Amino acid sequence: MADTLDLADLFPPADETAWKALVAKTLGETPFESLRLKTVEGLSIEPLYPAAAAEPLELAPRSVERPWEVRCFSAHPDAARANAEILEDLAGGAASVVLAIDPSGARGSAIGSSDGLARALQGVVLELAPVALDAGFLAPIAADWLGAAAKASPGARICPHMDPLSAFAEAGASPGPVESHLVSAATVAARLAQPYPAAGLFLASGRVVHEAGGGEAAELAFATSAALAYAKAMVRAGMPMDDAFNRITLSLAADNDHFLTIAKLRAARRLWARLTQACGVAGPARVEARSSRRMLAAQDAWTNMLRLTAANFGAAIGGADSVVLGNFTDAIGLPTAFARRQSRNTQLVLMEESHLGRVADPAAGSGFAEALTDELARAAWADFQAIEARGGIISALSDGHIAAGVAAANTARAAAGKPRIVGVTAFPPESSVAVDVESASPKPVTAPDSRLPGPDGRCPPLKSLRISEPFEARS
Repeated sequence: MADTLDLADLFPPADETAWKALVAKTLGETPFESLRLKTVEGLSIEPLYPAAAAEPLELAPRSVERPWEVRCFSAHPDAARANAEILEDLAGGAASVVLAIDPSGARGSAIGSSDGLARALQGVVLELAPVALDAGFLAPIAADWLGAAAKASPGARICPHMDPLSAFAEAGASPGPVESHLVSAATVAARLAQPYPAAGLFLASGRVVHEAGGGEAAELAFATSAALAYAKAMVRAGMPMDDAFNRITLSLAADNDHFLTIAKLRAARRLWARLTQACGVAGPARVEARSSRRMLAAQDAWTNMLRLTAANFGAAIGGADSVVLGNFTDAIGLPTAFARRQSRNTQLVLMEESHLGRVADPAAGSGFAEALTDELARAAWADFQAIEARGGIISALSDGHIAAGVAAANTARAAAGKPRIVGVTAFPPESSVAVDVESASPKPVTAPDSRLPGPDGRCPPLKSLRISEPFEARS
């Protein structure tokens, strides 16, 4: 066609005054202020924002075909079943693996030796598919098992993802001084860094705060302070500062409030840039997003597919480098092959059919996204400074500072009234529809003791919760 039709020319120009007039007409006697919202930490969310100048984020180059890494998660108690799940996930489109290890079999695969891990990873080509671990206080020992499985191949993309601070925060105790666990993990990291140049050694995660009910700024502050603690530990173990920061991955929760997820992930990169600049190093953050467990419902579990899709959307638009998407059955039991396929395919559809990764930072320039990103970054930096002023993340955990912030967020959430949860408090099902889950009988195995010499560390535990649980029907 020689001529083009500009649809915008067919409508009168809109401005804030005209918009507010229409809103006032709709609201009637309800005050305009009723449209203003606040997060559980008191951050304001306005009903309308002006356009904003795009503030560029420092992002690593993204592939058009695979803009983020589809990362599967396996926690089946039986290592052989975990291996079958992992191989099926990789064949079905996943690019990498997170394997949870728990010798008791209660919260992960019952693995207690190097041979046990090798069996769980049998058939996985470590040069092609990164393998990350979730092993709690056993992580330094499991990191050496993973190093042995890689057989000194410099191209192996192993990610021990040691994170003793999250294990300490969740349990409320450490087997021996938690400071010693940092030293132990950093010593292993320094040993693995040279033979495995692509290894991701530490995971600086704020998800323990999120899963306990904490707010977004507190989650960001925890992750930032943990990253600093891990970098310091690796430097003391003999690693250069720039290499230490390069071996840390930030991990944050993605939930069904996709706007907050987008802003939170964007704010994380701002915080990382500020932190690394202060430490005299440079380089973009590596950000892993894991879907929130606290947002999942046991009642009408099918609706979790909606929440997981929204979480994945927020993580993708927010610029996550890798996404670990849970299963819609996670609130009620172990996933079936169908549930795992749904998890993979949700990511693949958003990536390959919705093309969410075609633009590096889609939220840039949005008045809402930029303002919320800035608010979260500033609030999180202030929280981070408060943590460091108390002597660092271990002191802030031990003296109850972190737990107090989480408790305040939960109090604010409860004061806001009953939440609107599809399938639970909104549109509950008239009759329940059965959801299949896998059954398993954990068989504990013997494993090395993760206890270190000295008195146990103690802190108020950050126990995970599900927001829908108090409102779900009881049979």
